[in-house]
Amino acid sequence: MKWSEAEYLDCLRSERRGYAWVMRHHGGLTPSQARAAALERYPYEPDDAPFRGLVFHDEAWHWAMSVIHGDRYMVELPGLAQPSVEYRALE
Repeated sequence: MKWSEAEYLDCLRSERRGYAWVMRHHGGLTPSQARAAALERYPYEPDDAPFRGLVFHDEAWHWAMSVIHGDRYMVELPGLAQPSVEYRALE
């Protein structure tokens, strides 16, 4: 998919916000640690990057839960397989 710069930046901001929220509320990070983790997970990719935006194929909830609980979190903690109501309220 070819993103316009505005679409890409909007998605990047949204995913960073969601990732930081999960890292704070489920991972126990401070707000500044959570922001730093989100920036590391979702770095800006230039327009000519070959796989720009590929990280968006799964939402921030999934990536954060995988870091916090491991890749099998959906099986081992089925209550976390779907984003919470609070997380969805960020949208």
